[in-house]
Amino acid sequence: MSDQPVVVITGASSGIGAALARRLGRQGFRLVLGARRPDALRAVAIEAGNAKTVTVDVTRRADVERLRDEAFAQFGCVDVWVNNAGRGINAPVLELTDEQFDEMMAVNVKSALYGMQAIVPHFKARGHGHLINVSSFLSRVPLATYRSAYNAAKAALNALTANLRMDLRREYPEIYVSLVMPGMVTTEFARNALGGTPAVTWASRPGGGPPIQNADEIAAAIEELIASPREELYTQPGQPDTVVTYFQDVGAFERGLG
Repeated sequence: MSDQPVVVITGASSGIGAALARRLGRQGFRLVLGARRPDALRAVAIEAGNAKTVTVDVTRRADVERLRDEAFAQFGCVDVWVNNAGRGINAPVLELTDEQFDEMMAVNVKSALYGMQAIVPHFKARGHGHLINVSSFLSRVPLATYRSAYNAAKAALNALTANLRMDLRREYPEIYVSLVMPGMVTTEFARNALGGTPAVTWASRPGGGPPIQNADEIAAAIEELIASPREELYTQPGQPDTVVTYFQDVGAFERGLG
């Protein structure tokens, strides 16, 4: 098992991060799990197996760097880094406060930036590695406007991810930078979103939407992505077609939403 990849996962105490830890643990991956809740994190680590836990607040650069350093101390290297931590807030654009907007940027964008800046120099020194940023389908299409700041933060994450990938592409072709875009997922995320979650979501609009996925389905998709890296991964069938349709005629698409 010692030759199995070392994977760091942020936001690993619940939801997609916990499901990914359990799934990779069953395959013998060596794991370093970061999150704010130590008890929940330890419970996931027990289920995952070969895992080290590090209690961190990913909105603090020093904590993210400590997560990296703990991974080095435990395993000597990192092969895959998954920026998964995130949080939602439910408020339309005109009702957002400075504090709400700043928190969404800190949790969903700056935390990932800290992760990128912490681990990519290590990947460059080794000549290979895989960075995975977990975004959202809602960063591409405005199907849940009550999550406006979250969607905006994830759109910013998309841009940072693409720019980093382009910066590395020529000189470091064995460093992979991937973006994962789940749709609606049944995790604690919706329940923990600040301001609650409306009962009616884009998936329940007239005509419906793609089926809601569970965390393990997203984790399975990320496991496949680790095995076969690519630039972007939509986790649900039909998502790429929806994005293409949206950008081909934004006005027509938005009018169709009512």
